[in-house]
Amino acid sequence: MNPPSAAASHITNIADLRAARETAYAEFREHQEVGRLTKQLSKLSDELLSSLWTACGLNTNAALVAVGGFGRGSLLPYSDIDILILVPADKKQFEETLSQQIEQFVAQCWDTGLEIGSSVRTVAECASEAEQDITVRTSLLESRFVCGQKALFKEFAAAYEKTLEPKSFFQAKLAEQIQRHYKYQDTPYSLEPNCKESPGGLRDLQVILWVSKAAHLGNSFKDLHDAGLVTKRELTELNRNQRLLTTIRANLHLIAGRRQDVLAFDLQAALAKSMGISEESSRLASEAIMQKYYWAAKAVTQLNDVLLQNIEALLFPQESKTTYPIPGEENAFFIERQGVLDITDPQLFQNHPEQILRTFLVFAQTPNIKSLSANIFRALYNARQKMDSQWRANPINRALFIEILKQPEGVSRAFQLMNRSSVLGRYLPAFRKIVGQMQHDLFHVYTVDQHILMVLRNVRRFMVVEHTHEFPFCSRLIAHFEKPWLLVIAALFHDIAKGRGGDHSELGKADMRKFAKEHGLDKDDTELLIWLVAEHLYMSQVAQKQDITDPDVVKAFAKKVGDERHLTALYLLTVADVRGTSPKVWNAWKGKLLEDLYRATLRVLGGAKPDASSELAQHQEESRSSLRLHGIEDSAYENLWSTLDVAFFLRQDAGEIAWLTRHLFNKVDSTEPIVRARLSPIGEGLQIAVYVKDQPDLFSRICAYFERHGFSIWDARIHTTRLGYALDTFQISGSNLVDEGGSYRDLIQLVEYELTIALQSTAPLPGLSIGRLSRQSRTFPIQPRVHVIPDERGHYYTLSLSASDRAGLLYAISRVLAKHQVSLHTARINTLGERVEDILLLDAANLSKNPKLQILLETELLEVLAA
Repeated sequence: MNPPSAAASHITNIADLRAARETAYAEFREHQEVGRLTKQLSKLSDELLSSLWTACGLNTNAALVAVGGFGRGSLLPYSDIDILILVPADKKQFEETLSQQIEQFVAQCWDTGLEIGSSVRTVAECASEAEQDITVRTSLLESRFVCGQKALFKEFAAAYEKTLEPKSFFQAKLAEQIQRHYKYQDTPYSLEPNCKESPGGLRDLQVILWVSKAAHLGNSFKDLHDAGLVTKRELTELNRNQRLLTTIRANLHLIAGRRQDVLAFDLQAALAKSMGISEESSRLASEAIMQKYYWAAKAVTQLNDVLLQNIEALLFPQESKTTYPIPGEENAFFIERQGVLDITDPQLFQNHPEQILRTFLVFAQTPNIKSLSANIFRALYNARQKMDSQWRANPINRALFIEILKQPEGVSRAFQLMNRSSVLGRYLPAFRKIVGQMQHDLFHVYTVDQHILMVLRNVRRFMVVEHTHEFPFCSRLIAHFEKPWLLVIAALFHDIAKGRGGDHSELGKADMRKFAKEHGLDKDDTELLIWLVAEHLYMSQVAQKQDITDPDVVKAFAKKVGDERHLTALYLLTVADVRGTSPKVWNAWKGKLLEDLYRATLRVLGGAKPDASSELAQHQEESRSSLRLHGIEDSAYENLWSTLDVAFFLRQDAGEIAWLTRHLFNKVDSTEPIVRARLSPIGEGLQIAVYVKDQPDLFSRICAYFERHGFSIWDARIHTTRLGYALDTFQISGSNLVDEGGSYRDLIQLVEYELTIALQSTAPLPGLSIGRLSRQSRTFPIQPRVHVIPDERGHYYTLSLSASDRAGLLYAISRVLAKHQVSLHTARINTLGERVEDILLLDAANLSKNPKLQILLETELLEVLAA
C-alpha cells in the first residue's frame, strides 16, 4: 500500500514546499513511481505559486500560466519552473501598480527558493514571439492555467490557436530534431548519452506529442492509439520507454542534487543501485542499467521515425499518395513514397519471410531512398517470430545477406537500419549479444555494436569515390583489392565476441568460421577472414609500440603477415578500426606510422631484404637530391653528417634529414641552442628540432616547456652526435597551437624563441604539477604498469608505461629519468582516449652497470603514475 501523498497539506511557504518535496523524493526512491512524483512536484509548485500570486494581489489583474515541462504537469526534481505572466493589452492604465506587483511576485519566488524561468507578455506579444521563434511556440503549446484571471488565459489560448499552423510547425520541429541529433553524433549509443536530448531520449517522445497536439491528433499516446495512428504494441512500447527514461532522468537529478541529464560514467553505478539493479558475476550493474537504456533509446528512435512518418502522411496527404515502383521483377512488393521505401502488402513478411532481407538490398540499391516506411518497421516487428533458425538457414536469405555486403553503395546505411530494426541481431545471434554492450577501456566512445558499424562505415568510405579525398592511400589500395566486400565482413566480426570473457579476438574466430562455412565462402577467403579477426589489433600494436625503423621489427611483422593480400587487408581494417573508436584516438601521426609500416613490409614481401646499409644509402641519396635543389653542395654538410651515426639516417626519412641539414650544416659547433620549427609534414601540429650541447636534464626541460604551453608530444626522437650534441626532433599537437586571430608563422617564431630561452636557462627544473584525473579515469581507473626490459643486443632498455592520462605526466616521467641520469634514445607517446601507453627506449649505459637502478627506476615511476 502506497504512503499518503506528499501534497496532502496546502503549501504556503518554502519550508512547507521543501518538506513536501523531500517526502515525495523519499517515496520515489522507495517505489520508483515516476509519474506520481512528477505530478506531486507540479502540484506542490502550483500551490506555492498560487499563494505568492494571491499575496501580491495579482488575481484580478493578470494570469499565471505554466509552460514547458511545468505546463505538462511533469516536473522533475531540480528542473526549472517555467512560467508566463499574462497581462492585459490595456496594461498602461495601471502599468505602475501592475509592474510593482509582478516585480514583487518574481522577487518572492526567488527569495523562497523557487527556481523560476519567467516571461511577462500580453496576448499579442505571445503570438508575435511564437511566430518568430519555434522554441517559444513549442513552450506555449504546453501552457496550463495556474491562477489569476482565467478569461485572459482563454483569450491567449484562442489567439495562440489561430497562429498555430500544423504543417509549418511539423516541418520546423523535424528540422530542429535533425539538428539536435547531429549535435549528439546522430546515435543513441554514445557511452555517456544525454537521456533527454540524445537520439532516442525523452525529447524524441516529446516531439511526437508536440506535433500531434499542433495537428489536433491528440494530447497523449493513448489519443494517438484511439485515432488509429499507434498500434496496441506501439502504445505499450511508448509508455514503457517513456516511463523508463523519465525514471532514469529523475534518479540522475536526485543523485547529482541538481539538474543532470547526462548519464556520466561516475553516476552510472549509483543510478543502477537507485533503480534496484545489482552487480552480477558476468557484468557490472552499470553495464546492466546502460544496456536497458540503450534498448529503450533504440526503440524510441524507431517509434519516433514511425510516428512522425504517419503524422506527416496525414498533414501532407496529396504528397503521401504519390508512389513509384521499384525497378526489377523481383522487387514487385516494394514502392517508393516521398524518398521512403514502402511495401505494397502489410502482411508481406508474414507470408514471405525471405523478403525481409530483400528489403535492405532494395534500400541499398536505390540511392534516392533515405529511410524505411512506418509500414516496414511495423511489419518487421510483427514478423520477428519468423526470423528464427530456419529463416537464418534459408539459402535464399544467406545469398541475400552476401548480396547486400557486395553492393557498391548504401551498405553502411542498410546495416544501420538492420540494427535499428533488430533484423541484424536476429540474423546474426552473436551480434545480438553485443547490442548496447558497454566498453570500459576509456578510448572507445560507442557501444560495441555501434563501434562495429562505425568500422564497417569507415571501410565502406574507402570504396566510395566521393570520399577518396579523406584517405587517398586507403582508397587506392581497396580499389585494387580483390573482393573488397570481404573487408566489410571482417569489420562486422572483428569485435563481435567482446563481453563474453576471454580474448575476444580468439573467441571471434569461431563465429567467423561458422559464418564463412554457412555462406559458402571459399577456403582462401575463409582463412583470410579468420586471420583478420584474430590479428586485427596486431598492426596497430607494432606501429605504435615498436621501432618500425628497425629492420628486424619489419622482418618479423612481414613473416607474421605472410603476403601482400593479408598485409593490405590488415592495414585497411586497422585504419578503419582506429578511426572508429573515438575522434580523440586517431591522428595524422598514427596514420603515418601505419602507412610507413605498410610500405616497409611491402618491400620485404616483394623480395627486398631489410638491409640497413641499403636503407642508409637510399635515405642519404634522396636527402642529397633535395639539398641540391636548395643550392647546397655536398661538401657543405660533410662535417655535420660525419658526426651522425647510421641510426640517425635510418630513423629519419629523407625529407627530415634534408630539413635538419639545411638549418644545421653551418652550425655544427654552435655554442647557443638552435631551435627550428615547421608545420608537420604529416599535416597536423608542428615538427620541432632542437640542437644543443647535451645535458642530463635536457629532455625534462623540453617537456616542461611543452607541458606549460599545453602541447602534447606524439613522437620524440633523441639522438646524440659524436661531438656530444643532442639532435632531438618532436612531433607536437595541441588544441591551442594557434590562438584566435594568430597564425602558424607567428606560433613557429614564438616557439623557436621561447624554447631557445628555456634551454639557455640554468635555473632548477620547474616543480611537478601533475593535473587531476579526468572524471572518466576516476570512475574506471587504470592500474599503472611499468616494465623495463633489455633488448637482445644489450644496447638499449625498453621502458613500457601504461596509466591514466593527465596533464604533466610526461614531464614527471622525464624528471625521474633525469634524476638517475638515464638517457633517452626515442620516445613513442601513445594516447588512447584517457589512457597513455608510452614506449621509451633508454640508453643501457647506467642501467646495465647497476642492476638495482632498474628496480629503483620502476618503483619511482610507478609512484609518479599513481600520484
